[in-house]
Amino acid sequence: MKNNKVITGLSVLALCTALASPALATNSPNGNLYNENQVYSVNGYTDYAEMVKRLQQIEANSQGKVTLEVVGQSNKGRDIYQARVGTGDRVVLIESEIHGNENTGTEALLSMLQYLGSSNSPEAQKIREEITLVTLPKMNPDASELDRRGNDMSWEEVVEDFPQLADAAGPSWNYYNNRILQDRDYNGRPGFDVNRDFNPDLNYVPQAEDFPGTSSDPGWYITPESQTVRDVYKKLQAEFGKIDVFVDLHHQGQYYVEGTDDLVTMSLSADFVPNPNTAEGAKYAEYKDNYDLEYSKQLNLAAYNALQALGENSPFNNITLYQQNLDLPGTALGSFALNGSGTVLFEVRGQSHSLGQKKKGQLVKAVETGLYGIINGVVDGSVEELDAAEYDNIPQTAYLPSL
Repeated sequence: MKNNKVITGLSVLALCTALASPALATNSPNGNLYNENQVYSVNGYTDYAEMVKRLQQIEANSQGKVTLEVVGQSNKGRDIYQARVGTGDRVVLIESEIHGNENTGTEALLSMLQYLGSSNSPEAQKIREEITLVTLPKMNPDASELDRRGNDMSWEEVVEDFPQLADAAGPSWNYYNNRILQDRDYNGRPGFDVNRDFNPDLNYVPQAEDFPGTSSDPGWYITPESQTVRDVYKKLQAEFGKIDVFVDLHHQGQYYVEGTDDLVTMSLSADFVPNPNTAEGAKYAEYKDNYDLEYSKQLNLAAYNALQALGENSPFNNITLYQQNLDLPGTALGSFALNGSGTVLFEVRGQSHSLGQKKKGQLVKAVETGLYGIINGVVDGSVEELDAAEYDNIPQTAYLPSL
């Protein structure tokens, strides 16, 4: 049952209470869409070795347009790559697979790097002239190779790296150990949710009194993967003064467009911490001069409008807002928003345990389309002409269909 989802001036209903617990890229199957007895293949996605080879080929064929750099190592010693293209003074930073079972973002980034590194079209040339695009594809490679959310690291390894944590009250709250999560067994091979290991203080040093923490507390930069992203961010700050745009590419459970029985193709969000300029966000007051929620909303609208333009009654119209009014300073998005970046969350439908590679082409196209909407809006300045208030008219997400 299709309902019109074009933005209007009408207000939208609040997010279904079933989604009230804040958790980016959660496992929340609905209906009978997820068969617990089925094994879902992800062989159609690019694995780590294939990604490295592809990146090297893209760089070699780009005639200097794309530069590839190893910017860090995972906990198990895999290189983390940065691919950069463009010479503009506005910076767009995009990362994928901070959760290793969320694959479509990497595929989209590889496709975009191939195009921007090889095409001499006016569009590609204009993008390269106006922005510097910095990508961190598959930035949690250990998790990707294990096809799971968490990285591959024990609390004992953290304490070895940070001896001051030996007297901490316990492992950080985002530590996955002795449990099965999203059909993946962490018994004997623990890890951390890297996307809860960020801190708005980019120079923060872990302190025992800050553990175990909670989801609404900042993270600690205890994982080498988050440290790598933080270091890339700081280097770009030193070079450009500001990272204009930060996009984090994720997957989520299977939900519905509010008021319809349409499965969500992708959710968007600009909202990860309370506004430091409000009473609710007063604890982040030191960042209030940097924070720009309006620009983040405009960037999200640019992605949304690009997807809507693909045609009425298509899956690319099934775009919703992710849960709003969050307080997640330990996420990369929350931390970098407080440091002045316009921020955008992409949450594509289905993780590897619930969808596998099904709908891969469609979902990768959704990511690419949204990203080009943002990039082109930054390049031509049109993103700044969008009415940020329209962001609140993007359809909400619902846990159950409306029949």
